[in-house]
Amino acid sequence: MGQTKKCPRCGNSKSWAIRRDRRRCASCRYEWRADQLPLHLSRAEWRRLLRWFLLGQSSASIAREARLGRGQVLRALMLVRQAMASDIPPVFEGTVEIDETYLGGAWRNKRKSDRSKGAKRGRGTSKQAVFGILCRSGQVWADVVPNVEANTLLPLLRKQVATGSIVCSDTFRSYTGVAAKGYVHRLVRHEDQEYSDGKGNHINGLEGFWGYLKRMLAAKGGIRRERLPLYLAEYVWRYNHRKLAIRDQTNIVLSQLQNTHELGG
Repeated sequence: MGQTKKCPRCGNSKSWAIRRDRRRCASCRYEWRADQLPLHLSRAEWRRLLRWFLLGQSSASIAREARLGRGQVLRALMLVRQAMASDIPPVFEGTVEIDETYLGGAWRNKRKSDRSKGAKRGRGTSKQAVFGILCRSGQVWADVVPNVEANTLLPLLRKQVATGSIVCSDTFRSYTGVAAKGYVHRLVRHEDQEYSDGKGNHINGLEGFWGYLKRMLAAKGGIRRERLPLYLAEYVWRYNHRKLAIRDQTNIVLSQLQNTHELGG
């Protein structure tokens, strides 16, 4: 695990080593442990907090079980989600599935002004668009996007998937140029009630992830639109590390926190 050399108080990158693995800031003279984690929580406190978070407990339950203040827990969870967002899967290759979905809560609960902006469901809705890529090896990548036009989605595909890979999608017009980008493009015709051609060409895995994502977000009871990318990153991370034990997941998050803290995150 790396050492934090930026000052946790003022962010200055100049410091020097002093006694017992501590450092002193050259600017504000603040002292800290080189392996210190954010918010001045001890490693034991972070482990307790992360255990209950990874088990899916609410912030109130985490505060009670980890014996921390509610405000402190909320700040810590924001840092955790930022660290999870930095854990980007490696470039996918082989067979992948691509699809887009829309997030934003139940239509009947929206304001009249919001309902007037677009259709209730699917393409053309006023909800937030999200583009996703699932690799058949078991990992997923997803991010919010400003629109679902080809000039937005295809560059993301090229960045996350190696050329020569097999790309499965539905017949949405924005995916028309996939083959021209150097991929083998397999289509699933949902409009004809086709969800698999019997040859392994489908997007059922990614649609399963969308279902999981929407269930988890619905359980939150509503999320501000500007915070959606962090919550999306959380559930992408949880999905990608779902086969690991809680202890192993905790160790990974601690390492990510250490690294993002070192970078001033």
